[in-house]
Amino acid sequence: MKLSERDRDMLAGAAGEGTALAMRILVGAAEALGADTLIDIESAHIDGCLYHGDSGTLFAEKLVETQAKVRVPTTLNVGALDLLHGLRTRLPADSREMAHRMMTAYIALGCQPTWTCAPYQAGHRPSLGSDVAWGESNAVAFCNSVLGARTNRYGDFLDICSAITGRAPRTGLHIPENRRATVLIDASQLPREFLADDIAHPILGAWLGKTVGAAIAAFQGLGQPSEDQLKALGAAAASTGAVGLFHVIGVTPEAPTVATAFGEREPVEIIRLTAVMLTDARSSLSTVQVAVNDPIQAVAIGSPHLSAQELRNLAAALGTRHCQVPLYACTSRSSLSAVTPDGIAQRLLDSGVVLIADTCIVVTPILPEKAGILVTNSGKFAHYAPGNTGYDVVFASLQDCVDSAVSGRLSLREAS
Repeated sequence: MKLSERDRDMLAGAAGEGTALAMRILVGAAEALGADTLIDIESAHIDGCLYHGDSGTLFAEKLVETQAKVRVPTTLNVGALDLLHGLRTRLPADSREMAHRMMTAYIALGCQPTWTCAPYQAGHRPSLGSDVAWGESNAVAFCNSVLGARTNRYGDFLDICSAITGRAPRTGLHIPENRRATVLIDASQLPREFLADDIAHPILGAWLGKTVGAAIAAFQGLGQPSEDQLKALGAAAASTGAVGLFHVIGVTPEAPTVATAFGEREPVEIIRLTAVMLTDARSSLSTVQVAVNDPIQAVAIGSPHLSAQELRNLAAALGTRHCQVPLYACTSRSSLSAVTPDGIAQRLLDSGVVLIADTCIVVTPILPEKAGILVTNSGKFAHYAPGNTGYDVVFASLQDCVDSAVSGRLSLREAS
């Protein structure tokens, strides 16, 4: 692997002990990945700030002790604590302390305390064609697909090492030719009413991840999905598969045409998607069969974190009603700030919504310990919640989630 003079200087300690440590880790990872060189990055998003054990906290504090600082704008993914709303987690006191120490250490490294899995909703939007080092699966899929910036999925600690050195291995999706689609998905036969429904894009994402794995697909015939819909698609695809990039012809920036998306090459495979083909993907998002009007224990939405518009949609769906079971709405402090002046945040609280910021119910113990039935409209929650929380999951639309929370019983539209 070829290192620049600046790389060698950092490796030798010219920029300090902490930077040298980060550089050693980065070079070792780059060599393992088969990279031929390192490249400059413009920003980073850190997934390694979520507490999984004391070693992560000690590693971050070691970087602080050695006076390391990030060299590029760097945002932070969710932590293990909701710093805005106090004692919402059931972590033991010692784990809570270590989680807080970890979050404090990352701020000391110069990272921005965004505490969200959707940094693109908090103003962190790298430019088309720029190289970045992002962690967190949905953020990576959105960054590559919707923004057209270039990143691989940077795992814990490699992400902060890239941020400290300002460098990343030149491999994978950083290389333009590796970003070309190979699978064309013709979605033109899907019912328009299905695509207009908020359940559609998590289902499409769950199907995509299971079908293509790590391959790069281009959708044709999806219409003009919103950013929130593309977010939901990418999050589910990155959870059920290894999707780090997808294209939507005429919508996403690297796919103005089919020819451009495929680099003037013919697709290796063409899939003509029908509603019947999505049946298994939809079924997989629920882990239990529950009859309409059966009691439920909780509702959770917001994985990825709810945008400001999604918080407004939630308030509109609730109206003046009040939740009979907890409705956990996971979001970022940025989105909350955007809807606080117009009273949306307070309306939600008054309706019995449990607002969760800085973290989410899947990555830290917030739900009551007793297991039960969780209703969600999130493909990502549906995939991870059973294993991480012990709750069985029923996948439903936003309106069904709200109606279920209000009645305390499962509500499903006939059309769903």
